Order: sequence, then C-alpha cells, then structure tokens
Amino acid sequence: MNHRRSALQGVRRLVVKIGSSLVTAQGKGLDEVAIAGWVAQIAELLRNGVQVILVSSGAVAEGRARLGMSERPRTLHALQATAAVGQMGLVRAYERAFAEYGLNTAQILLTHEDVAERSRYLNARSTLRTLLEWGVVPVVNENDTVSTDEIRLGDNDTLAALVCNLLEAEALIILTDQDGFYSRDPRAGDGAELLHDISLADPRLDAMAGTGMGTLGRGGMRTKLTAARWAARSGASTVIAHGRCESVLTRLLTGEPDLGSMLHADDVRLGARKRWIAGQLQSRGTLQLDAGAVKALQGGGASLLPVGVRAVEGRFSRGDLVRCVDPEGVEVARGLVNYSAEEVERILGAPTREINDRLGYVGEPELIHRDDLALSAH
Repeated sequence: MNHRRSALQGVRRLVVKIGSSLVTAQGKGLDEVAIAGWVAQIAELLRNGVQVILVSSGAVAEGRARLGMSERPRTLHALQATAAVGQMGLVRAYERAFAEYGLNTAQILLTHEDVAERSRYLNARSTLRTLLEWGVVPVVNENDTVSTDEIRLGDNDTLAALVCNLLEAEALIILTDQDGFYSRDPRAGDGAELLHDISLADPRLDAMAGTGMGTLGRGGMRTKLTAARWAARSGASTVIAHGRCESVLTRLLTGEPDLGSMLHADDVRLGARKRWIAGQLQSRGTLQLDAGAVKALQGGGASLLPVGVRAVEGRFSRGDLVRCVDPEGVEVARGLVNYSAEEVERILGAPTREINDRLGYVGEPELIHRDDLALSAH
C-alpha cells in the first residue's frame, strides 16, 4: 500500500464534499437513492470514530427541478430564490437519510462574511466543534439566499476547503462525476492519464486542471485544485474521486491505492490565525512590492516594510486585508495592514526610520507584521 494513502486510515476528522451532478439525477431533482448510499457510508465512518462534516451542493439544481426550469438562472436574485426553494428539499433528504441510522443533522449556511470577520469565524468554529462533539452531522452549504456578488464564497469546493481549515480536518474528500485528476481533460480526446498520487508542489498541475466548468454547478477541476491547495494550509490532503463508485468513502479510508486521486499537502502547515488570513477571499487593496521585498517574504519569517513597496491601489483602513503582488502583478501574499491607503502612499519606499518624518508619528515599524501575513498558495 502507498504509505501516503495509508495515512487516510488514521483520519479522525474528515470533510466530504458532494457535487451537484451527483446529488441530482441529471438535473431532474434529488437522487435520494444515491444520497442514501453516501449517508450509509458516513454512518459507518462515524461508528468507527471518524467525525464527518458534509458539504453538499444541489440546492440550486433541486430548486430548478422543483420550479421546472430548463436552465440555471443568470441573475443573482433569481439564483437566490431558486436556492431557497431547493434548500428545503436538500436538507429534508439528508435529514431523512441520516435518521435511518439514528443520527441527527444540523444545517449550517455560511457566507464569506462569516469567515472574513474574525469573531464570526471563531463563533462558526465553536458551533461546528460542539455539533461534532454531540455526534451530530453538520450539513454545510453556502448561504446563497443572502449572499451578494461581493461576498460570495464562489463554489462549494472553496467552501469545503475553508471548512477544512476552520476545523483542522485531516483530509478533504471531493466526490465528483470524474474518476479523479487527469493529466489532461479526458473529455477532450485520448491520452488523458488518471493520476492517483500527486504532490501539490508539482508545477504542472495548473495546466493539467484546464478551465472546464460543470454544467450543474459552478466548479470545475481548477476549483478543486485551488480547494486542495487551501486545504493544505491546515495540513489536510485532498482526494478527488467519482462519487458513484461503490463504497467510495469507506474504501478511500482503508487506503485503497488506485481509487481516485490524492493531492498531497507537502507545504508547511499554517497556524490558525494565518489560515484565517489566507482564507480571506475579498481584499480592500493591493500593494506592489519590489523584487527584494518579494524575496524576503518568500524566504520566510520576514515582515513587510514600507521600503519594499512600490505602489498602492485601493482605499483601505488600518487592519484591513490587502494583497501583496510582485512586480509582474502576481499575488505572493496577503495580510492585515498597519496603515491606511493614504498613509501608505506617503511612506512608499521609505526606510523605517523615516516614517515619523513623513507622517509625524509611527504607528508600527512594519507595514504588515509577519504574524499578520500569509504567503499565497501557488
């Protein structure tokens, strides 16, 4: 057995994400037989001492079926209304299925604001931990009904990875309608190789992921790769597998080597605060760094000083999240800034000793302290 796969045998906290194309029967409503199958496997994992958090897509697809829609709504308010209708059926289906095993479920709806604001983030974490301690299965989805374009999490692959970080889960399993991660899009022709074990540090992954999107959901293989990189921030490896494979969840947790694709978390695990910073999807501004500052940050352990900043974009205040980009505009880090945009403009390129001369005061010697800065996943 692959020694990396064997690590799945010791997992005690797991996030499982099930995609829209699996939960619904070809877009014609919920596939309750399939849902019952996954629930049976989750119930077995729970009996074996594994805590499971379920992230399920399908609200919009179920709403479409209930409302007789042939296409996915295009406007935000129509999507929200469709999700509100579909969420009723989705939650009821899971509640019925888990009740067959004497298990209670809890509906958890999150928006980006719930993970962007520190106190709400900690409250969500405490609530989820309590549910797990009680033996309740959390069923998590994005709160489509109240989300706006500015605060959307974007897709449930992203949400699953953030939940993984939130609860320090040891693994993320993404069930989809593909057998796993291929060397190229298998729908584009011959020559696609299913990769069973992959390092997230492999520079070829982005080209392999392509740009394909699902027809029922918002995510494609690229979003799953991004989710795997985010999950790795808390040390979790990600498995992508076909959800219709027989006993897929229980087989994966026995370490079966040729089932799906495992993307290994080889990067350094981030602390809880840095995971929260790295997981923020909305920034208030951008700092363009010179090559020396980029090298200092990526070398590890450095704070960002004003002397290394070339330009500033956006209107932000002290404590806001900003992106840090290299001279070519590629994001290298993000963090909580110690000065407003107006103040940063006045101290651009300045050595620390000159901050007082330019501002008349010194708030902090660093523009972003290393404890408030997280390197971006590549």
